[in-house]
Amino acid sequence: MTADERATADVVPFRSATRAWFAISLQTFGGPAGQIAVMQRALVDDRRWISQRRFLHALNYCMLLPGPEAHQLAIYVGWLLNGLRGGLVAGVLFVLPGMVALLALSAIYVAFGDATAVAALFTGLGAAVVAIVAQAVVRVAGRALRHPVLIAIAVAAFVALAVFGIPFPVVIAAAALIGWWAARRVPGFHRSQHAEEAADGPEPLIADEALHAESPSTTRTLRALAIGLVVWTAPIALAALVLGTASIFTAQGLFFAGTALVTFGGAYAVLAFVAQQAVQTFGWITAGDMVRGLALAETTPGPLIMVVQFVAFLGAYADPGPLSPWTAGVVASLLVTWVTFVPSFLFIFLGAPYIERLRGNTAIAGALAGITAAVVGVIANLGVYFAESTLFATVHAGPLALQVPELATLRPVPLVIALAAAGLIFLARWPVLRVLGISAALGLAAGLVGLPVG
Repeated sequence: MTADERATADVVPFRSATRAWFAISLQTFGGPAGQIAVMQRALVDDRRWISQRRFLHALNYCMLLPGPEAHQLAIYVGWLLNGLRGGLVAGVLFVLPGMVALLALSAIYVAFGDATAVAALFTGLGAAVVAIVAQAVVRVAGRALRHPVLIAIAVAAFVALAVFGIPFPVVIAAAALIGWWAARRVPGFHRSQHAEEAADGPEPLIADEALHAESPSTTRTLRALAIGLVVWTAPIALAALVLGTASIFTAQGLFFAGTALVTFGGAYAVLAFVAQQAVQTFGWITAGDMVRGLALAETTPGPLIMVVQFVAFLGAYADPGPLSPWTAGVVASLLVTWVTFVPSFLFIFLGAPYIERLRGNTAIAGALAGITAAVVGVIANLGVYFAESTLFATVHAGPLALQVPELATLRPVPLVIALAAAGLIFLARWPVLRVLGISAALGLAAGLVGLPVG
């Protein structure tokens, strides 16, 4: 079969693929690691639709891109199996259950968040997030910091963000440049990036050569880019036209569209930037809202970056403009979800035909290693931010860009729940979803017996 014939062929029956992606979408809890594991089991191990080698090759490409890598991996594998429509179905189904669930939870939070029982429940969830983010720091550090240069990048990233307040995109760009330089100049740096070779896994039912392919060309690339940019930006233009350029919908659309282009290293890496802007710059939500929104996003399937939908809902509900608050919240949620996830489709459909040209490129591997090392510092900064917001009632500005908690305002209930959650995660090795359930129950119990949870 020629490349042109493979460009229009379904490698597996489209209905079977759709059913498989829907089943996968209901199991995508636990962040990108858990989501990738679900796809590994369903597509490589059980159905054997794709080889381990091609699965890992697709994943490596997705790791180079901004945005949620697990979502992009789903689009890429869907494209390999069923072409354009396969990538679209895989990508849409991957985020749909989480979007619906978080939209419902956002509405519940707005309607009942001030009730004692609900407030106590969210206090428990927020405290668990402190332990969850700490686990993320440990996990990413264990994978990423294999060379002294990488350790230095991680520490510098944390200091740049926490102490000097340097913008997140600048930190990521600098880390990429240092990694690129180190891969070319520092002895032993490149060897430190080689992970142990994964086993080939079971023999696939479909040969690698039979998977979907397209001949790369400038015409195809320009056409895909033009269509993608129009599809991506059209809702923002419509919001500006109908509701005004000064409306919160236009502001959120533009901000989160830009954020989608700098989310290297997964959701945790960019959440500190999102939290800082949404809380301090735009005033859409409070720091406590951000922590609780992240906890809610942890309980739903799909990419964790879906928390931006929660931010948009609360911001638009509080400033609805000519719309009713509930309508504004729903419209903002859908708009922000659109501009956040459409770039993932664009990156895959543009880059997939050129993917082979990236294999074995030492400089690109070094830049990615630098970004991943910086992510450790970024996530650590996020953990400090969430811990201060959750465990202390008052946080005030310190020297430079430091935020200093007032020790006298320590909140004992969230502290105890956070410590309990840390024990369950690090010692008992419980899954995140179970820890969130226990933490929510502890918060609810504390509120019902009259302990201070606010």
